[in-house]
Amino acid sequence: MSVTPPCATPRRNALGLTVALMLAGIGTGAAQAAQCGDTGHGFDTWKRDFAREAAAEGVGPRGIDALMRAGYAHATIAADRNQKSFRYSLDKFMEVRGASVIVSQGRQRRARDAAFYDALERQYGVPAGVLIAIHGMETGFGRFMGDTSVVSAIVTLTWDCRRSDFFRPHALGALKLVDRGDITPATQGARHGELGHTQFLPGNALRYGVDGNGDGRVDFYNLTDAMASTANFLRAKGWQPGRGYQPGEPNFAVIEQWNAAGVYQQAIAIMAAQIDGR
Repeated sequence: MSVTPPCATPRRNALGLTVALMLAGIGTGAAQAAQCGDTGHGFDTWKRDFAREAAAEGVGPRGIDALMRAGYAHATIAADRNQKSFRYSLDKFMEVRGASVIVSQGRQRRARDAAFYDALERQYGVPAGVLIAIHGMETGFGRFMGDTSVVSAIVTLTWDCRRSDFFRPHALGALKLVDRGDITPATQGARHGELGHTQFLPGNALRYGVDGNGDGRVDFYNLTDAMASTANFLRAKGWQPGRGYQPGEPNFAVIEQWNAAGVYQQAIAIMAAQIDGR
């Protein structure tokens, strides 16, 4: 179930004309990359420049409209500059993130929904414990999937000079997801623009998203779609069915693709093994 209410579909002709006029007003000179900034000052001007880049990258009218409506996300910048938990020791990190609760509840989920997770493992080769550990770590099994506009957060991080290049493809991904109808400008996610049960960054959501329940739409706030998409991501990154995933084993390198923090990677591997009973 999506946590965002459906929004009215804009009238295509009116929106297309609005966006066309806006893009025409940006200027007629040679395209130049939009410049980054360190505060909210200049954000609106940057959005107009980035809109031209986004249109050239294939973003359509609804995505451009979402970009122009995006606000500077002060809470996102504060969170990005104040990340502490990844500096903890592994034991402290596991304690702070509630590893024992995740394992306990994860085992219950594994037993209750065995057919579902077994089917995912047959299709993608990824064990249930890994998927469940990621789900528990990211959103407490869907209990909290974020309170920040995905589009505003990811656009703000693209404007901010710290990691513009990293977040740029995810900003384009978010705008294309809006075009496609998979999210709306009102969709909420985490402070860094991650969305859904397992907190996909938008560019990864666009590339690896799977319609797991067959309803014709990829909905990361639907558990079936989110779990299938997570398994698809891991398989696409090189997951080897039947091989180990602890540090030093082949599939640990794939867990490293999910999150860059060493303590996070180790925590996922430990909890997954305990959930799987290995």
